[in-house]
Amino acid sequence: MKNLYITLTLILASVTAFAQNGTIKGKINSADGQPAAFVTVGLKDTKKGALTNEEGQFILKNVKQGNYELVISYTGTKTIHKSVTVTADQTTDVTFALEATAAQLNEIVVEGTRTRTINRSPVNIGKLPVAAIDLPQGVAVIGHEVLEDQQVQRMSDVVKNINGVYMASSRAGTQESFNARGYGFSSTNMFKNGARVNSGVMPEMSSLEKVEILKGSAAILYGNVAPGAVMNMVTKQPKFTFGGEVNVRGGSFGLLKPAFDVYGPLSSKVAYRINGTFETTDSYRDKVHSKRYYVNPSLLFKLSERTELLVQGDYLKHDFTPDFGIGSLDNTKIAPVSRNSFFGTPWQYAHTQQSSAGATIRHKLNDNWTLNGTFSYQRYSRDYYSIERVQADANGKWARPLNRAFNSEDYYLAQADLNGKFNTGRLEHNVLVGVDGDRYYTKAYSYNQPTTYDTINILNPDLYTPRTDIPEAARIKDVTTPINRVGVYAQDVVKITAKLNFLAGIRFSYLQNEAPATYDYKSGQTTFTTAKYDHAFSPRLGLVYKPVETMAVFASYSNSFTPNNGLDVDSNSLNPSVIDQYEVGVKNDFFKGRLSVNVTAYRIKNNNYAQTAPFQKDGVTPNNNANLKALIGETLSRGVEVDIAGHPLPGLDVIAGYSYNNITIQSTSGVSGGAVEGERLVGNPNHTANASVFYTLQKSALKGLKFGAGYYYIGQRFGGWNNTINQSQKYNRLISVPGFSTLDLSAGYSFKRFSVMAKVSNITNTYNYYVHENYSVNPIPPTQFVGTVSYRF
Repeated sequence: MKNLYITLTLILASVTAFAQNGTIKGKINSADGQPAAFVTVGLKDTKKGALTNEEGQFILKNVKQGNYELVISYTGTKTIHKSVTVTADQTTDVTFALEATAAQLNEIVVEGTRTRTINRSPVNIGKLPVAAIDLPQGVAVIGHEVLEDQQVQRMSDVVKNINGVYMASSRAGTQESFNARGYGFSSTNMFKNGARVNSGVMPEMSSLEKVEILKGSAAILYGNVAPGAVMNMVTKQPKFTFGGEVNVRGGSFGLLKPAFDVYGPLSSKVAYRINGTFETTDSYRDKVHSKRYYVNPSLLFKLSERTELLVQGDYLKHDFTPDFGIGSLDNTKIAPVSRNSFFGTPWQYAHTQQSSAGATIRHKLNDNWTLNGTFSYQRYSRDYYSIERVQADANGKWARPLNRAFNSEDYYLAQADLNGKFNTGRLEHNVLVGVDGDRYYTKAYSYNQPTTYDTINILNPDLYTPRTDIPEAARIKDVTTPINRVGVYAQDVVKITAKLNFLAGIRFSYLQNEAPATYDYKSGQTTFTTAKYDHAFSPRLGLVYKPVETMAVFASYSNSFTPNNGLDVDSNSLNPSVIDQYEVGVKNDFFKGRLSVNVTAYRIKNNNYAQTAPFQKDGVTPNNNANLKALIGETLSRGVEVDIAGHPLPGLDVIAGYSYNNITIQSTSGVSGGAVEGERLVGNPNHTANASVFYTLQKSALKGLKFGAGYYYIGQRFGGWNNTINQSQKYNRLISVPGFSTLDLSAGYSFKRFSVMAKVSNITNTYNYYVHENYSVNPIPPTQFVGTVSYRF
């Protein structure tokens, strides 16, 4: 593959003639000297143009020598016309200032037409300063404007805007689990500012500037991720202009959430930002409560003209009631009980904490080369004691199981990336070379609590008197599991012509699962199991063809692997899964870049998919050990996605999409205990759809008045477990869950520095569920109201 790539590059270089062209590069600032991002820079009477990046910089290459007129425009500001002279084989440097300040530009972006669509903006998660339209894969970006307009509370609210990604379950209400293109997200696929985060935490939304989704393969950039997509949460960054916001959110079921966000300069070289919130709420579910505390401080140091250091951290404490929902009857159907029915105890609890600290240094070696380095540390813990797994018999009788657990995790990440641009003849290269390493140190404690608490009847609660005491539980064992990972990668986006880009890259990954250590508190002895080592190369190839400037057609292939942690029912380590992904699509910008419409088709094959084993070795006893896994055979995921996003008219914001996915089990062993070939993998709908429309009045006595509507649809899917050949269970282990739609209506008004937003969600009071296997069946929320009052300064 490497030789083929080198040969192709040399051939193209040798047949391409050198042109006597020059380059124009420059920087656009606001009136107060701050970088002006996403300003349109065009060369009059030519088709050449660019948008400034977040540093206010732009570059126009391969400009024929001569005299030109630069046109610098930004919605709501005066257009600038400047004459420039281009000399062959030389670079012309220019600097301009808009008339508006940075704060005024922010207001213009909120109130006016935003011309930067998802196709024109580079994304942090891509690790390259390349616009999404030039990448051979799908990208989705949900900005802070959408997060604020929709008054999002949890990540599941954000994901409703991203087709092809959907919430698969909400196990016990303790965490939200997402799938992408049929495959599950986990802690390996979720990032905050480029560092992995534990998916056992429901992340805080108020601190986010945007959420980025890189669909398809991301293995070359991030190593051993599951196929489908990766998600990156980008927090709000410090600014060298003073500003901020305070707001209060309230709503149904006792929701109260005050929040603050303040930023500004400490000196000409140091800026700060700090935001935080407190949230308390009850629930539409009886006896379920939640309380959260969050703070996110950060500092930005301008160490020199070419070097800056960003230091940031956050802390989240979340105390809540574990809630396994309404459960199932006889393992075959969802219990026919009311939405608010709660079958746990009043005292059960989960106390979750997550803290992180990180530093990122960015250094421009010169105008073409940049070196980035990141170090991050994260601490996670959960203290948990609860009734769980609501699995009653056909008549509703249920022996309530009890579980006490404490888990902790220390996570370290270090990575360095080198980005560079250079030419070989007329070929333009955008190169990324990087190395990363991370270490997990997890510890899980087990207790001697009773396995069964008592017996109740979920259909007829009066038949039994439930217990109310808290059983004693002492630690009996702990298991410590260290995991080390190292990766080295290189990727090159080659601009062969103005219409054709070629991407090639490869990654080498090495994983070391050190021998887990089990400590027995009674005997005082420590035992070790076998260590495990995996390594693999992950190649990637892609083409992007742009028949016109506003359209890109792409195709890509990637190969990767996912390590499978845990043991099978015979206590053997699991082999890694090898994944092949193919993706083709077209990206379009309409209305002068105001609206993007993208269509993608994909095919993903996993040679041996691993999931939690439903039963122990005897095939009858339910498995309560998440470390016990089963390889069910090859899975094949095929699908199509349509993404629509942009601002086609002043004041109008649109996000919409549709996805079709069919993921089935293929090429199984065919022996007893093997998966049934052709079954759809549990947790995945065939169809999802979404639409969000917000309109703000621009010119009238009611300027600032805003209206919005949000629609979400998720199709029929299966809970339970996939069936196996000659299984001992005489029933179908798949539980069919019907599809459903929800509709939200919003309205708001902004006047000077004040604003108010209100939303009624699930206005039709649709009743449906998210199902995790067959024991955590969590009803979706009923009709709810939420409102937010804000003051900006």
